[in-house]
Amino acid sequence: MTKGWAWTSLPRPGDCIWTPGIRNTMNLLKTNIFRQQFGNQPRVPQPCYRRKTYLCYQLKQLDGFTLDKGCFQNKKQRHAETRFIDKITSLNLDPNQRYRIICYVTWSPCPACAGELVDFINGQDNLSLQIFASRLYFHWVRVFQRGLQQLQAAQVSVAVMTRSEFEDCWEEFVDNQGMPFESWDKLEQYSESISRRLQRILSPSNWNNLEDSFRDLRLGSPSPSSLRSDSR
Repeated sequence: MTKGWAWTSLPRPGDCIWTPGIRNTMNLLKTNIFRQQFGNQPRVPQPCYRRKTYLCYQLKQLDGFTLDKGCFQNKKQRHAETRFIDKITSLNLDPNQRYRIICYVTWSPCPACAGELVDFINGQDNLSLQIFASRLYFHWVRVFQRGLQQLQAAQVSVAVMTRSEFEDCWEEFVDNQGMPFESWDKLEQYSESISRRLQRILSPSNWNNLEDSFRDLRLGSPSPSSLRSDSR
């Protein structure tokens, strides 16, 4: 694997700045894992399985060239978002060059991870971050809504995955054996429904009424045990 130079200080005039090439050392997702974990169905299809958190990212230059990409899962007490932040930090990116990061996540970030992402991006003026979520995590609970709003306030783009993002994720992160992406039933319908829900959360005018509205649907609030690091 080719390794890039790690700058410990700002380059001096005349210094040669080397931009790292793509580090594609990740294991590609199996097709069944992708469909199970990234599926946006409101209920888990039969046979039942546990939906976990996967975060797939691409680090790009502004011209679209991909410098790095990878995929993380939650691991013990460290969520995928934390592992992603650690990885990007370890790359020691050139502070004089601008970068764009695209993340595809199975679940939207929990409040703690949203806060970590905000702190990370606030300290990286040369980075822009886009997050595309397949599903919203505990979207009816106020503290989870606040986390999404904090991301938006920090200029982090938060959106719902559409067919276009699912196709890109399939092509970039799945061992697809050259097969094209095939949509599951009602993908677009589910995506539009989740997107409308997210827009209501991110709309300041409607935010105060959201928790009561979702409680009326008897979705309930999460139990303390369900908020542990292995719950996603």
